[in-house]
Amino acid sequence: MDLIVAVDKNWAIGNKGRQHVNIPEDQKYFQKITMGNVIILGRKTLATFPNGLPLKGRTNIILTRDPNFTAKDAVIAHSEEELFEILKDYSDKEIYCVGGGKIYEMLLPYCRYAYVTKIDYAYEADTYFPNLDKLENWKLIADSEEHTYFSVEFYYLKYENTDVKEIML
Repeated sequence: MDLIVAVDKNWAIGNKGRQHVNIPEDQKYFQKITMGNVIILGRKTLATFPNGLPLKGRTNIILTRDPNFTAKDAVIAHSEEELFEILKDYSDKEIYCVGGGKIYEMLLPYCRYAYVTKIDYAYEADTYFPNLDKLENWKLIADSEEHTYFSVEFYYLKYENTDVKEIML
């Protein structure tokens, strides 16, 4: 399992249930990486998708504690254990954790690679991603040149978890 996230310079990922900024180039990058694969996300993250619907061309697995939650064209898991049981059916696919904050926190130890879009700006935020530069087992293994979207500068970074926990699939 890997993860993909966009963070600001303070590793913030959102405020009041919304992303800070939508960068078309980054959205294409996200689509390129996740298309045809499995994405794991929380119910609140699903609500931020276009029309609140699962993304087409991917298997969407929604992790929620709400026993009554349903979503058309998505698989629902209600616990980490149930999620790992479901993932056994997708052992032939790439699996990506795509947020939000609580889902990233839960699945971070199981992720081998982190694809991070680092935005060189500090936004007002109430949700943060762990600062991988300060975590002993996460190493930066690739970075891009500067990209710009109007006045916003951003970089594509790739980190590797040197102590990944295995999921028995």
